[in-house]
Amino acid sequence: MKIAVLGTGMVGETIGSKLVELGHDVRMGSRTATNEKAAAWAKKAGAKASAGTYADAAAFGELVFNCTAGNGSVEALAMAGEANIDGKVIVDIANPLDFSKGMPPSLFVSNTDSLGEQLQKRFPKTHIVKALNTMNCSIMVNPRSLPDTHTTFISGNDAGAKTKVKGVLAQFGWKDEEMLDLGDITTARGSESILPVWLRIWGATKNGAFNLKIVAAKP
Repeated sequence: MKIAVLGTGMVGETIGSKLVELGHDVRMGSRTATNEKAAAWAKKAGAKASAGTYADAAAFGELVFNCTAGNGSVEALAMAGEANIDGKVIVDIANPLDFSKGMPPSLFVSNTDSLGEQLQKRFPKTHIVKALNTMNCSIMVNPRSLPDTHTTFISGNDAGAKTKVKGVLAQFGWKDEEMLDLGDITTARGSESILPVWLRIWGATKNGAFNLKIVAAKP
């Protein structure tokens, strides 16, 4: 599959590298066609990796991963061009983190709205699927690195889009029972709100290699 990865940070590099490893053709998108980090990643990742602008990547990809910083996600998708993303599934990994007052960050949207919803409203012809946003990037692409089963939450309006995303997550190593479909995109309010808790667990344990697991009583 041809896949676009928007964002050149640690998350974008980790997701992009794993997708290449799995045999996908991946184009990393950034603001400029000459982004040094994107070019270095493409050179390192090999023949199936390439780099370009957000628009180049979005036009290339059959599936799009949004790995940009949350406060730049709307702008990044706008730069990608609606003609290039209309009708496509966008896996939204970004979180609405506000670092303006230092650490730990707060959320710039919460409770009655979410970043996932804002993207869906701004780009109504896309299929936004929120996933993988409640863990660090190494666990996103290697869930079996943890010694127990654990959970990733999925939110989105389109059932077919969520099925497509689950298929890619299964390639990463996620088990069916670990992918918890919360419902439509409004449920991203819940998974995005986990970030303040996640950050404080990280601060207390000094270990980011963890994830949450839902354990329910048997009926």
